[in-house]
Amino acid sequence: MHPTIEKMMQIVASGEEEKIGDILAEEVRFLPPTYWKTWTGRAPVAAVLGHVGQVFTEFRYRRVMGEGADWALEFQCKVGELDAVGVDLVTLDEDGLIAVFEVVMRPYKSVGALREAMNARVMQDARFLAFRDALA
Repeated sequence: MHPTIEKMMQIVASGEEEKIGDILAEEVRFLPPTYWKTWTGRAPVAAVLGHVGQVFTEFRYRRVMGEGADWALEFQCKVGELDAVGVDLVTLDEDGLIAVFEVVMRPYKSVGALREAMNARVMQDARFLAFRDALA
């Protein structure tokens, strides 16, 4: 397994959001499961992923598939009391950092609960004032 993917799994499992930026490319693109908008840049993506790590509970990766630059990591978790499953689709750049991070997730009700929880969190996080254009 690629060292960045191993680190990603450890960081997500530990909930240590301050470490996520270390494995993200400067111009990383994050495509969330909650709406059709792409977050771009290490700082906003690290902030979003940090919040996601606090919204998800009982998170664990079930399967990891991939090689080279392209990886798919299947996960399960809870959003509040709702069960969810999803896949992190990760593309690494030539330096081995995460260049693209796309999340697909189901069921619809859990994705809606995630969106509500994330909107509530980011609207109270001062870091997001700098990123408000990305929230539109």
